[in-house]
Amino acid sequence: MSSAEPRIHIATPHHVAPTKLYYGVFGALIVGTILTVVAASIDMGPLNNVVMLTIAVTKATLVVLYFMHVRWGSRLTWVVVASGFFWLLIMFTFTMTDYLSRGWLQGTLR
Repeated sequence: MSSAEPRIHIATPHHVAPTKLYYGVFGALIVGTILTVVAASIDMGPLNNVVMLTIAVTKATLVVLYFMHVRWGSRLTWVVVASGFFWLLIMFTFTMTDYLSRGWLQGTLR
């Protein structure tokens, strides 16, 4: 190949999601936001945190899968995302272990 010949870029095939899918995910995120506001205005006692975190995890999953294109990614992409969530779980475990082992909380070890 001489320098005078034009270089041809061959694009690798990738998934193109339909616009309707993005609008559907956006609508689901808006509904999730409305549910969060409604759940915050209702007193469910200790269940409030569980409901709010469930809504937040669902919304975060939609964002990661569709807007970050992980749903159509390679296995390596899935491994990287899973390892990130595993690391987050480790950090939450360390934080909660420290928080629950403090003496100023009733019902803890001290």
